[in-house]
Amino acid sequence: MSSDLSSGTSTEARDGATATAIIGQKVRPGLDREYATWQLDVNSAAADYTGYLGAEISPPTALQPDWVVVYRFDSIAHLQAWINSATRQTLLDVGRGYFDGPATQQVVSGGARPPDPLVTMVVTHRVHPNHVEDFLAWQQRMSQEESTFVGYRGTELFRPIEGLQEEWTTLYRFDNAEHLDAWLTSAERREILAEGRKFDEFKLHTIDNSFGSWFAFEENGREVPPPSEAKTALAVWVGLYPTVVLLTLALSPAHMPLWLGLLVGNLLSSFIMTFFTMPYYVNRLLKRWLRPKPDEPAARTNRIGLGIVAAATAFWVAVFYLITTQFWTLP
Repeated sequence: MSSDLSSGTSTEARDGATATAIIGQKVRPGLDREYATWQLDVNSAAADYTGYLGAEISPPTALQPDWVVVYRFDSIAHLQAWINSATRQTLLDVGRGYFDGPATQQVVSGGARPPDPLVTMVVTHRVHPNHVEDFLAWQQRMSQEESTFVGYRGTELFRPIEGLQEEWTTLYRFDNAEHLDAWLTSAERREILAEGRKFDEFKLHTIDNSFGSWFAFEENGREVPPPSEAKTALAVWVGLYPTVVLLTLALSPAHMPLWLGLLVGNLLSSFIMTFFTMPYYVNRLLKRWLRPKPDEPAARTNRIGLGIVAAATAFWVAVFYLITTQFWTLP
């Protein structure tokens, strides 16, 4: 995926061992003052954690509609301890009323330059392992073209951090917002973006998948990508089977012709799957499999998930066998 955040504060780390988190948050209209006060309290709490180096808050600008908060710690481990802490989760619950949608978050490790007043653009990409070399070549072309624009002050590229940050993150710096905007709106940038279309998976950032909102999960107040296609297919099957059979039983007394029965049944099943079966049955039943914890072994979660799928299917098969053979015979 790719997303842009522009901040009036540079987000580099102080030295090669440091780690930086860049969090963007859209705030509900009229609540900016309350949000800023709350965010200062959050930053004050972060200062009590080991490895804390500093934090900055940048309000929205013409180029950047979100509030941007930057946390700097002396290591990834210490940054992760703060990001995942119970203290921060409690504070997020308190401030949730100020948020207008999920936050964005990027984490970078290292960085050679000290903080400065440059305008920084943060771009993230989710890159398939087979495309890494092509991505690096394309990224190099982007940086070379960008360096020809007035006000350009440098680029840093950060690799994904296992268990914390899945995307590649690039920081582009300009001396002011006007020069940055000239680059963002340039024909040269549009041309290079078109060349790298296969690296641009922005829609995944908003849970864009073939099943719509059926697999819309959030973690720490921000949306996360949907499960794999194989998992989504099995999960839909787990919900679709009981939904269709129950609808068939419910509609059978109407004695509708086949073409009309299928039309009505498909319409009702779509609504039931969207508003009941998926959010209240399938996603709750299979959440640990569909959205496993980063530190949980994949083999173990797959065994558990497939076991639950098999058990749920066997349960419904037994129920519907008894209903249709012992208690109710369809005409």
